[in-house]
Amino acid sequence: MGKRSRLRKKEHQNNSKPGGRDNRDNAGWGAGYADIIKENKLFEAYYRELGLVPEGEFDQFMEAMREPLPATIRITGYKSHAKEILHCLKNKYFKEIQEVEIDGQKIEAPQPLSWYPDELAWHTNMSRKILRKSPLLEKFHQFLVSETESGNISRQEAVSMIPPLLMKIEPHHKILDLCAAPGSKTAQLIEMLHSDMDVPFPEGFVIANDVDNKRCYLLVHQAKRLNSPCIMVVNHDASCIPRLQIDTENGQKGTLFYDRVLCDVPCSGDGTMRKNIDVWKKWTTSNSLHLHGLQIRIAVRGVEQLAVGGRMVYSTCSLNPIEDEAVIATLLEKSEGALELADASVDLPGLKWMPGVTKWKLMTKEGQWYKDWSEVPANRHTQIRPTMFPPTDTEKLANMKLERCMRILPHHQNTGGFFVAVLVKKAPMPWNRTFPKLKKEQSSSSVPQPEDSPVGTPLPETPLEDGERDGGKEAGEDSPKEPEAGDQIKEPNVCGPPPNKKMKRHGFKEDPFVFLTEDDPVFPPIESFYDLSPDFPKINVLTRTHEGKKRHLYMVSKELRNVMLNNSERMKVINTGVKVWSRNSDGEEFGCAFRLAQEGIYTLFPYIRSRMITVSVEDIKILLTQENPYLSKLEEDAHQQAKKIGMGSIVLKYQPDNSNPDGPQCPIELCGWRGKTSIRAFVPRNERFHYLRMLGVEMEERS
Repeated sequence: MGKRSRLRKKEHQNNSKPGGRDNRDNAGWGAGYADIIKENKLFEAYYRELGLVPEGEFDQFMEAMREPLPATIRITGYKSHAKEILHCLKNKYFKEIQEVEIDGQKIEAPQPLSWYPDELAWHTNMSRKILRKSPLLEKFHQFLVSETESGNISRQEAVSMIPPLLMKIEPHHKILDLCAAPGSKTAQLIEMLHSDMDVPFPEGFVIANDVDNKRCYLLVHQAKRLNSPCIMVVNHDASCIPRLQIDTENGQKGTLFYDRVLCDVPCSGDGTMRKNIDVWKKWTTSNSLHLHGLQIRIAVRGVEQLAVGGRMVYSTCSLNPIEDEAVIATLLEKSEGALELADASVDLPGLKWMPGVTKWKLMTKEGQWYKDWSEVPANRHTQIRPTMFPPTDTEKLANMKLERCMRILPHHQNTGGFFVAVLVKKAPMPWNRTFPKLKKEQSSSSVPQPEDSPVGTPLPETPLEDGERDGGKEAGEDSPKEPEAGDQIKEPNVCGPPPNKKMKRHGFKEDPFVFLTEDDPVFPPIESFYDLSPDFPKINVLTRTHEGKKRHLYMVSKELRNVMLNNSERMKVINTGVKVWSRNSDGEEFGCAFRLAQEGIYTLFPYIRSRMITVSVEDIKILLTQENPYLSKLEEDAHQQAKKIGMGSIVLKYQPDNSNPDGPQCPIELCGWRGKTSIRAFVPRNERFHYLRMLGVEMEERS
């Protein structure tokens, strides 16, 4: 550290006051914001006047907004270990927490969210400061951190869990998540696709998009914890995300329409004041006015790409009707009956919510109110648009059934504020109704036809946020273009990033995605060594390099492969695939240069027919607590199996023992290595702790 930096740091420390933003122990989940006063007169006046909060509850509403948000955790529902983790939480950690006293007061144990299925989501009011005051609570905190990194638990705000539940995901659904980062909802979608763990490749997939290149890597981190071959992260402006083409069953080119679309749009975030304390200081009504147009454009793009019969969930963490009902009403009006608001009132029993409103008005940051577009002066027409007001036709308004929208208020169930609406597509959008006639032309063109946007329906002219300036339509994305250098030399089975001249955003340059052919020389030794079953889908295997030795092999589902190979020029892929094999130079002398990767073991396991050792609970304890135990340390059954297997990569398999209710009641598959006289498990550190906890073994974690 330089001299100036040291002086600045010393001066900063000397100027820090007790209770200020540096005294983090005095703050709970809002650590670092203690100096921000939780007051905003404009906010209070605006929401009191709108009447969104039931009569007599406004003071409770404001009081709840000023309280720290409870921490919430969600147990990942698709892993077969979810029940084991829930059992461990309830019968070990939560029971122990009930006995803890801090400063003479008993700690309130975490409680399940009443509306989340199967008790897989919990909330607690314990702050970080309290967690540090007891060794038992510190152990609970370590458990949460470790299981989060392993992908078995997600720390996610309660209201954020609602949209995926309302989408009613099934394993065959093709899903688009338009504004996906940081990825907690995306993780839920992936879990739902994998509800049946016996199916390694569900027919469905998730395409998770974000406009911000850096935030895409947060998304990759979240998705990678779930080890799914059915997720792809892409980097586009959601308001003009390109249409994708796929090969259809009859061999023709067709347009990809999604069964489900999640449209969790950028918003002013006034429902997040409990955790984002700086919103108190920054909130004005201008935020909503500036975002309204972008929200409509993103939502329009979402419904355009939705299949007829599909569901789109629109959500914001804002309570403002300008960002909520106004956007939904605009969509319904422009759709001319193609869209319908679904009644989701019975989908989440136990969730308290307020029906959508049909009347609202608009306020400027100066405090000027407008009830109708006719009242807005001409000099305000660029900031305030007609779509921000309720429809004036009472019959049309009644037919929209805006009361089916759901607004979650913070004081009802101690959550953040949230808005969600479920739209069902009954027919193509009016401006797309000529689409079926264009199929013949589209099949001969790699570029979607320019019928994607509503004709003659101008949307609000709003300034774009940073990172979205690449525009309402990227040049060439939705209109025919001349072939460019690089377009005509596309290699088969390669999905690389688009040529540099087509990239409007700056970001890291991604390696290409190269699919292997069935006769690739890498396969015979792998097939022989692991005795892969004949139905193993070799064409779904890809690597990230054109030249030289392949370091890692990844797998995607056949449906994602279809998408990637047909859209390499119009789609910027950040990441996809689950790692299934890694090159190991030691393995070549044993007959196979590739060892199994733990990340992809659940994908590969159904196809592997040899090099498997069935192990007991005691065997797993030895393998996960000792670095290189001798073969003789295994119990007799596993020892005899190991002696019959040559050196190299192996699978260690545990099957539940119904006669031992204390043991894990779910199958476990671990990657390992059979050495000359020893055996070891190739399992990442956090996963080791996870499996050991399932076996009732607590290990002290050292960073």
